[in-house]
Amino acid sequence: MEKIEHIGIAVKDLERSNQLFAALFGAPHYKIEEVASEGVKTSFFKTGPNKIELLQATRSSSTIAKFIEKKGEGIHHIAFAVKDLKAEILRLKEQGFVFVNETPKKGADNKLVVFLHPKASNGVLIELCQEIDSLK
Repeated sequence: MEKIEHIGIAVKDLERSNQLFAALFGAPHYKIEEVASEGVKTSFFKTGPNKIELLQATRSSSTIAKFIEKKGEGIHHIAFAVKDLKAEILRLKEQGFVFVNETPKKGADNKLVVFLHPKASNGVLIELCQEIDSLK
């Protein structure tokens, strides 16, 4: 793993949360993107070398809607950048980690992503992501 790519925060109201985090960081979000397949709308902030992703559900059946219903707003996941997602999946499977999805799928911010099941990582949902452009 190369670095923490971003921290994902589940929010009920993306517009209100964008205002709150813009005030906190002293800068506006740099991107809003919808990932229709996941039922989520995202907003990204940069603070120094770090990124924060705000996630709002766009349908009640989405993972984010269920997360907020169960746990409320807050940290949803920590994402780590990897150079070779397929190799990292194989490595972690050999170590006994369990995945939410073993097949990479398109996520926000031009990434292919997979998630480790939180039961395999002390209750923390871990996202592994690779830049789609790096696959060329």
